[in-house]
This record gives sequence, C-alpha cells and structure tokens, in this order.
Amino acid sequence: MDIEAVRTFVAVADTGQFQGAAADLSITQQAVSRRISVWEKSLGVRLFTRTPRGAELTIDGQALLPHARELLRVAERAVASVRPGRRPLRVDVINSRGAQSGLMRGFHSAHPEVELDVLMLFEIETAVAAIRSGAIDASFRAVTAPGQSLPEDIESVPVLDEPLQLLVGPSHALAGARSLTVAQLVGHRIWMPGIVPGTEWGAYYDALVAAFGLSIEATGPNFGSDALLDTIADTPALATFMGEHTRLIWPAGHGLRRIPVTDPTPVYPHSLIWHRDNPHPALTALREYLGSAQPNQPESEAWKPAWAAADPHGR
Repeated sequence: MDIEAVRTFVAVADTGQFQGAAADLSITQQAVSRRISVWEKSLGVRLFTRTPRGAELTIDGQALLPHARELLRVAERAVASVRPGRRPLRVDVINSRGAQSGLMRGFHSAHPEVELDVLMLFEIETAVAAIRSGAIDASFRAVTAPGQSLPEDIESVPVLDEPLQLLVGPSHALAGARSLTVAQLVGHRIWMPGIVPGTEWGAYYDALVAAFGLSIEATGPNFGSDALLDTIADTPALATFMGEHTRLIWPAGHGLRRIPVTDPTPVYPHSLIWHRDNPHPALTALREYLGSAQPNQPESEAWKPAWAAADPHGR
C-alpha cells in the first residue's frame, strides 16, 4: 500500500481541502488530486465528494479513515524501530550473570533514559557478523584469541581486566585459605564444563594452563551454573574459577568459598567492540561510561595472555 497516498488521504480529511492538504504536505494541489484519484481507482470507491466548501468524506472514506490513521502510526513505529536514537541500544553480553552484565546494569543506572536491548550471543564470529549487519550495536569480548582477528571496520577498546577467584566447597583442601598464589593451585583439579574449544574463553584458559601448569578439566555436559555449584559443594577434590564480578547465589548449606588468586592475579580481559560507522548516539554514552566507571583493579601483579594486548586487527 502506498503510504504517501494514505498520508495524503488523511491530510485532505483533516483539512477538508485539497489545497490545505497540499500546503501541509508541501506538495502541489495537482499532486494531491493525482494521489487521491489513483488510490480511489485502486480501491474501486470514491473517498471524497467535492463541494463548494472543499472536500467531504464519502461513507467509504469515513469507514477508511480510522484504518488509514492506524496505518500511519504503524509506519512511524516501523521507522522508529530502526532509527538511531529512537530504537534501543542493542548490546551482547554473552551471559546474564557475568561482569559484562554488571557493567550494563551500571550504565543503565547512570543513563536510565537510554532504552536497552541486552542479548546473549555465543561465538565472537557471530557477534562480529551481527555488529556488521546492524543487528546489534556492540558486544563485550576478549580480543583477540589465537587464530582470530577483527575486521578493519570493527573497533575495540579494553574496558575491564577481571580478576579470577577460585571457588571451592567446604571440604576442599584449600577451603581455609584467605588467598592463594597461582603456584598453590598446581596439582588441584579445576573443573570448568563451560569451556568450549574455539571460543575466546577457551583460548584464555588454554593459555592459563600453558603458563602455569594448572589442571583444568572441561569434561562432562554443561548443565549450567546451578549444577556446577552443586557439584563443587559436594566434591572435595574439585574447584572452579569464576570472575570476581560474577554474581552467583547458592544455598547457605553449600558453604562455598570464593578465594582471591595472587602472585600473579589471572585477569580475564573484557573489551567492547562496535562498528566504526555506527551512528547510535547512546553508543558514545556507553563508551564514555565504560571509560570512567572502571571497577577496582587487582592490587597484585596481573597476568593475561599476550594476545589480549596484541593488535586486535592482526597487524
């Protein structure tokens, strides 16, 4: 359906004159008459009766008018849904309980006027493709793992180096420690079923194992964080890593302990990536917020893979 014909029909109905509608629409009276005539032929009915006072709606025109108004409202909503500044800012955070979600919650508190759509994509390739297509505006990722590089039109900036903590049950041999060095973790079984080969977090933990000789197991299905917490609480020989800013809640009877790791502190590198030509005004506000609202960084020496500090474009 020709939206401009619908708009012209409503303008004539509102002003009661073809000339008045032409003035409102900034077109000629002849153009108004032509649009109405073409639409009447398409519908097979007369919409207006010309009178000495102007144009009056016919019975068919009166029946059509409320539907025409709704068509214009739908058209405006459709345009607004994709217009930068009028549609929500769409950001990928990978998961709902991690540091990235915490950063977005902080941004929302600081900028409640910005409407947000928070998504959870999986692979970095999927996120980059979504950014380039305009499906999302930005994504939090660890860039760039071995074998990965960002296209030239994708920008990135580091936003958070998140310290890792060891999570153990009450019967674990390390449960009484106030803090642990990386060397003290050697020989202990660290279970992380969420590690997926080929992902940037998989590459991170591969590098951690290679650097310090840790034993990280990713065996078994990943039934989610609740099942992981249950297993760690019930198995004295198992521990797991979690980010310092990860928000997890478990039953009081689990008796789980979160223990800081030091000398050095392994940190997971979070970066924000976006398309360099993205015009959404809230994207600038998000980048400025992330640059000014850094959580506390580790006091001890930090460790992260060499690739986390490399040029993300592979130059």
